[in-house]
Amino acid sequence: MSETRSTDRRRGSVAVGVVAALAGLLFATSATLLKDDADRSPTNLVDLARVETARLEDNEAEVAALRKQRDALVAAQQPQVEPDDTGADLTALAAGRTPVTGPGVIVELWDAPAPPDLAAGGLHPDDLVVHQQDLEAVINALWTGGAEAMMIQDQRITATSSVRCVGNVLLLHGRHYSPPYRISAIGDPQALREAVDTSPDVAVYRQYVDAVGLGWAFEESDEIDMPAYTGSLRLEHAQAG
Repeated sequence: MSETRSTDRRRGSVAVGVVAALAGLLFATSATLLKDDADRSPTNLVDLARVETARLEDNEAEVAALRKQRDALVAAQQPQVEPDDTGADLTALAAGRTPVTGPGVIVELWDAPAPPDLAAGGLHPDDLVVHQQDLEAVINALWTGGAEAMMIQDQRITATSSVRCVGNVLLLHGRHYSPPYRISAIGDPQALREAVDTSPDVAVYRQYVDAVGLGWAFEESDEIDMPAYTGSLRLEHAQAG
C-alpha cells in the first residue's frame, strides 16, 4: 500500500511539473505576442483613431457588399409578384435605408479663430469651439421644420444616430470629423429656414457668431443627394410599447 502511494506521489509530481512547464511556455509566448502587437500598434492617440476609423470604414464597406448579396439572393428566391409595397417604401425612407435626392438646405458651422489677446478679452478657449449642443440645436430645428432626410458630413443620420463631440472632434457612427461641420437636410427650404431662424437654441449659437467669430453659413439648394444609411438600426435600450 505504501509503495502505491509513493508511486502516485511521483506521478503527481511529474504531472505538476509538466503543467508548470507548459504554463511557463504559454506565458512566455503570450508575452512575446503582446510585445509584437505593442510594437505594431500606434502609440499616438490621433494615429490610433485614424487606424480604427480606416478599419471601421473597411468593415462597413464589407457589410454593405454582403447586404447587397443577401438582398439579391432573397429576391431570386421570392416569387415575382406585384404587391403594394408603398408602406415598405415609406418605412425604408424613414429608416434612411433608401438613397434620396431633393431640394433642401445646407448649414455649416466651424470654430472661431483664436485672437492673440484671448485672456485679456475675457474669453475661454471653449467659447471659440463648436460644441455638441450647437450641432444638436441645428439638427433639432431642421427636424422641427419638416426635414424628410438629413446628413452630417458624408453620413446619413437616422433616429438612432448619436452625435457626440470631444473637444472640437465630432464622433459619428464610429468616425471622427473636424470642423467645418456640414449639415444637409432635404425638405421645404423655406420651412427649414424659418425653423432654424426661430430656434432659441440656434439663436444662442448665432450670438457667439457675432461676438467671437464662430462660423455660420446657411444656403438653400435645389438638389441634395444623400446616400442610404448602412449602419445598424438595432435599439439597445428601447422597445415597442
